[in-house]
Amino acid sequence: MSKSFLIPISRRDFMKLAGLTTAGALLSGGGGDLTEVEAAEKVSGDMIKYAGKKIPVLYDVDVCVCGGGPSGTAAAINAARKGAKVVLLERSVALGGMAVLGCVYPFMETHAPNSDTPYVAEIKQRLREKGIEPFDGVTQQTWHNPETLTWIYDEMCEETGVNILYETVLVDALTSGGKITTAIIQTIAGLAAVRAKVFIDSTGDAYLARNVGVPHERGYEKTGNNQPMSFRFEMGGIDIDRLYQYVAIELKEDWCKSLPPYFEIAEAMHRKQRYKLEELMARGVETGELSQEEAEYMQAYSIIGKNGVMSCNFPEIPVKFKSTDPIDYSRAVTYGRKMLHNMAGYLIRHLPGFENAYISREAVMLGARESWRIRGKYYLVEDDYHNQSRFADAVCRTAWFIDAHGEKVSEKLPKGGYYEIPYRALICDKISNLIVSGRCISASFILQASMRIQPTCMSIGEAAGIAAAYGIRNGVAVNQIDWAKIPAGQRSYVSAG
Repeated sequence: MSKSFLIPISRRDFMKLAGLTTAGALLSGGGGDLTEVEAAEKVSGDMIKYAGKKIPVLYDVDVCVCGGGPSGTAAAINAARKGAKVVLLERSVALGGMAVLGCVYPFMETHAPNSDTPYVAEIKQRLREKGIEPFDGVTQQTWHNPETLTWIYDEMCEETGVNILYETVLVDALTSGGKITTAIIQTIAGLAAVRAKVFIDSTGDAYLARNVGVPHERGYEKTGNNQPMSFRFEMGGIDIDRLYQYVAIELKEDWCKSLPPYFEIAEAMHRKQRYKLEELMARGVETGELSQEEAEYMQAYSIIGKNGVMSCNFPEIPVKFKSTDPIDYSRAVTYGRKMLHNMAGYLIRHLPGFENAYISREAVMLGARESWRIRGKYYLVEDDYHNQSRFADAVCRTAWFIDAHGEKVSEKLPKGGYYEIPYRALICDKISNLIVSGRCISASFILQASMRIQPTCMSIGEAAGIAAAYGIRNGVAVNQIDWAKIPAGQRSYVSAG
């Protein structure tokens, strides 16, 4: 018997069922007029009927979290800590999402005072215990190491009893009576199912929510454009000290005031900020070595624990490629890879410190800053940012500036200022047992450009996990929970009002 399944199924039967061969795949008898949920309920034991086939139910749990990025991992761990039986679905072989698979490091700083919820503070402490000091003392960014971070996530899931299904893609969902009953998933062995009392959509693209009919939108309301995607990568063999000497001393660029091993370079031609490296990139356009698209944006960060390696936050793929169009997305991969190789080659030829550099790793997913967003019980808008809105049911606070690439880059809030994100932006009226966490919560395009950073998404996920377990324990539908009425000691964040 396989010990990893909460509902026992023999290896022989599982392999037979998951193969989905024609023989034995169809249920005997009628059932043609039944809905898929009704048919599923009529198949007893550890199998359900889906699309005319019998598929195994791998887990029957309290909480199913879809997506193992910063927000989903936080949701799973915190739900488990509150006593819920949890399964976490992840489409790759590593937790961490963009923070690991997308080469998006370090974590940006919220700029809000006391914004670290307990889970975020714990992640920083665990990095420190692994030998990765996350603070440089200047920028307040959280400098991390991707391999160390995903190792930490694995340990935390093991400690809390979270069941992880790697190489698992959410395919479909079955609903009944305004609730999600079952997630249909594609595993390494074929189609399977997961039943749960509460589902948390941490896919980043609101895939589960959209699948079950939750109102949603995508792109900028004025143009329909998504924020431009990036194709991040790592470069090794960099002489960080020489790079620092050239950029900070010779060019007198003081934009990043931290000292190696914490060091950042950047330029963005379409921003008000004038960077000293802009001239270098502009020369590439003049000589024909770079396109204007390639020269527009370049940024790179050193990686703590990887001497001579930097995370390259470029190229910025042109906005004509939409993150919500599968054909566009696929073309953007090829287009972006060509851009990154050309830009890396240019830096090797012309930027001091990069003479012996090389591409050491590509991200395994494009950096989609924005795609789909739900319309929940509360819809965050730009005024909530500028007005520094407060909510009784707030789950976290942030003050990261409005950073909508290609559309609007807003002024920062005054020092000490911040706005809050309400629990109502994570839930909707249509589905009573669904919570949405991460960058696809209920918010306008412009507001989402502020709340999308990883620490904020982690705090949102933390609250989602706590709320899921609270709802199950107290018999309350998660879309009816009043976060403000959960005892303060059980919440991850209590609004100061």
